[in-house]
Amino acid sequence: MDARRKDSLLWGVVGGLAFLVLVQGYELLADEAVALTLKAGVALGVLAVTALAAHALRPQLAGNERS
Repeated sequence: MDARRKDSLLWGVVGGLAFLVLVQGYELLADEAVALTLKAGVALGVLAVTALAAHALRPQLAGNERS
């Protein structure tokens, strides 16, 4: 696996986990439960969208790095 694909997948994992943290915070504050299947499905969707966005936007963002 090349570095670009691996970076994109890792950003996807970060996005999916961030979504799960937000849902957990909602459950703690609102005293309402969210179905596990709904959480898992949306987290996978967020993972996929984040990974695709990171892969597509990497050439534009790479020029903004400081060296």
